[in-house]
Amino acid sequence: MSVTEDRLAKLRGRRTDKSDRKADVGRVDWTSWPVYDAAGAGLRNYWYPVIWSSEVKRKPKSVRVCAEDIVLQRDEHGEVFALHDRCPHRGVRLSQGTEEFPGTVSCPYHGWTYRLSDGELVAVITDGPDSPMCGQVAVATYPTAEVAGLVWVFIGDRDPHPLAEQLPEELVNPPDYAVGGRIEDRPGDWRLYAENGFDEGHAKYLHRTSYWRLFKVMPTWNKIHIHREGRWLYRMEDERYWEADFPGLGKWSNDRWWKIKPKQQQGKMLGNTGGAKKNDPYIVSRDFPGFASLAAPGMLRIAYPQFIHYEFYVPIEEGRTKYVGVMVQFKTGLAKAGFYAKYLGGIRWLFHGNFSSQDHWMVAETDAPPERLYRPDSSLLEWRRLIEEGNPFDVGTPVSLDRPEVES
Repeated sequence: MSVTEDRLAKLRGRRTDKSDRKADVGRVDWTSWPVYDAAGAGLRNYWYPVIWSSEVKRKPKSVRVCAEDIVLQRDEHGEVFALHDRCPHRGVRLSQGTEEFPGTVSCPYHGWTYRLSDGELVAVITDGPDSPMCGQVAVATYPTAEVAGLVWVFIGDRDPHPLAEQLPEELVNPPDYAVGGRIEDRPGDWRLYAENGFDEGHAKYLHRTSYWRLFKVMPTWNKIHIHREGRWLYRMEDERYWEADFPGLGKWSNDRWWKIKPKQQQGKMLGNTGGAKKNDPYIVSRDFPGFASLAAPGMLRIAYPQFIHYEFYVPIEEGRTKYVGVMVQFKTGLAKAGFYAKYLGGIRWLFHGNFSSQDHWMVAETDAPPERLYRPDSSLLEWRRLIEEGNPFDVGTPVSLDRPEVES
């Protein structure tokens, strides 16, 4: 190596060292949030929506939630039951079996037959009617419920709290409504999906290219704060800027000639691209502090002027998430039929397809922690603090912990 090459190599090395040191400043991992950090496979003692009600019939159906395998099946009366998806005999999945007798599921291997209501072994087909195993073996069961066209399963180590206590309040005894949505198993951590959903910064930039926002101008940047109300975090907008001049670089805006210019509004509004000609009266009556809100165990609520969009980030296991996206419009009669026509005719693809796929893309690309945070990430920090306080439905007093602050 020549003297010049050696000098250049040393210079490159020094630059690399300095760059690395600078990059390390302010980098954080998740050990500052021990409860959150340990929740890769999900949070226990919560209800999770796992499948559309219409997909659960008398033929066993398998799902995986919080790293637990579950078999779902309806009995002859239409009630949904959930059992641990493993026959204690040889470990075969019960979801591979059949209903040989009403209200039961039989293992496909040797015909061990379990009662759906309590998981007790009530027959062993290959051992005859007097099998001594009956009553001596049982599989674990899980509480279930059906709301908003979804089957919910309680994953936990105690008796379940009522699902109504965990549901978004507006879905408890609501007026008639229509539901459209998408359920999809996706690679990626459920925590990253929840953070992405509540993240202030990404929507204005990432989703500006989505077909759902094709004709609407998105703000360039804004200032926010997070408001806590009960078990919900609300993202509150303090200032909004539709364009910005960046020193030495120039002006930036996603405004284009074909995009609709939003009307400026004062005070609270629904949605993030300006007002609407008509707001749904039931949504308005809820008086949400902000249009975007998040609650444990991973429930995102986006209140638009004429519908509410929910995202439930259901952990399958560490590194895999069941995305449950639900759009609700509070409609009756012909208006309800009209919603389904519009949803199936295009909204499902535009909103729960193209728009949502951008989030999927970014979460799959995310390589955090460690991470560097900036001002809009105050939403992420407050979410992590919320989880550190513990399950609000468990007995005990939540503990509030001080956490690293976002960089200004």
